[in-house]
Amino acid sequence: MKKTMEMKMSCTTCKAHLADMLLDESFAAAHPEVAAHMAECDACRTEWEELQATFDLLDSWAAPEPSTYFDSKLHARLREAQAAAPEGLWDRMRSFVMFSTGRGLRPAMAGALALALVLGGGGTFAGLYQHQVVAAQASPTVNDLKILDNNAQAEQQMDQLLDSNDDTSAQPTT
Repeated sequence: MKKTMEMKMSCTTCKAHLADMLLDESFAAAHPEVAAHMAECDACRTEWEELQATFDLLDSWAAPEPSTYFDSKLHARLREAQAAAPEGLWDRMRSFVMFSTGRGLRPAMAGALALALVLGGGGTFAGLYQHQVVAAQASPTVNDLKILDNNAQAEQQMDQLLDSNDDTSAQPTT
């Protein structure tokens, strides 16, 4: 059981390196453990051979040359598509999105953003409408704490005055 788990893990690692082996010829020399696994494992070796055959087939395939009139036909079709009048609203919107650069919307968007700026944040600056600021009032608990703090300060000042009076009365007058 443990040996099959190691084999699957090793197969997973080997299959992850197959693309590296295809694209880099020095990879197999740098990683002999992958080559050793492929010598033992029929499934990995088969996949490697299939990938090599696919790459060899792709190397021998030649792409067909385009027609000499390809560009002129493409441009003619594009001109026809742009010149055709759209049928309905959705078709007009689709053609606008496909063929337009959006330059016609730029002034309208700039005006809409300026209006939003004036009404949103700049409206109070321009005096179009006023924000009413309500001052936060302290709770009764905070007021009581302030009174106690003032009382403590008053007691401290009185204690300092009494201490200073006691010091002067203790000194003899000559």
